[in-house]
Amino acid sequence: MYFEVSTKEISPKNIKRTQVLQKRLSTPIREIIKFEIHMKSIKHKLFASGIVAVLTGCFFGKSKTIDAQTSSTSKPSAEFYSISVNGIDGKPMNLAQYKGKKIMVVNTASECGFTPQYEELQKLQEKYPEKLVIIGTPCNQFGGQEPGNGEQIAAFCKKNFGVTFPLSEKLDVKGLEQHALYKWLTQKSQNGVLDSEVKWNFNKYIINEKGELMGYFASTTSPLSSEITSLIEK
Repeated sequence: MYFEVSTKEISPKNIKRTQVLQKRLSTPIREIIKFEIHMKSIKHKLFASGIVAVLTGCFFGKSKTIDAQTSSTSKPSAEFYSISVNGIDGKPMNLAQYKGKKIMVVNTASECGFTPQYEELQKLQEKYPEKLVIIGTPCNQFGGQEPGNGEQIAAFCKKNFGVTFPLSEKLDVKGLEQHALYKWLTQKSQNGVLDSEVKWNFNKYIINEKGELMGYFASTTSPLSSEITSLIEK
């Protein structure tokens, strides 16, 4: 509440005294009002950040990791290493050759706002050459942001980001033509631990050294984040 002292019925000789009183009263009141406005601003920002977090999860996915108990008691019903997938050159990739290393599968695109993550993915691969293999899976299902053919995609990745990790052929990661690799990654009935959905480009799945799903990370999660590196170092 704001208090104001009226000067209408005060004699001239007391006006100065009244003005001093007004100033004394109004100064703390102004500070209170400023504080209330500041608090309202904070509340609005918190509310807005909550909305942004929800929307981010809806559009780009929400990261999930598998807890130790679930991992120890739930096993895949289908073997990860037996999945057939072709490389960017059209030749079969042998996933079994990566047993004993963690594998990160990332759906990629060349014309996406997250495309610079190629650079971070390459740095991650170079940081853990003995522990990790990254497999990029180009996909054109999100905004048509991977329109090129295999040769064009490979050349783009090499020229712009120095990518050395393997790339698959273009895959459907959702829908009626969803590739077997992504059926395994997104369906608990196959991976044994987690149902998920690929929400946008650069969603990331990590599989452990035994071919078991460890976690899923959203587009907004940096490949070099502690969330991911701590999982790789387990």
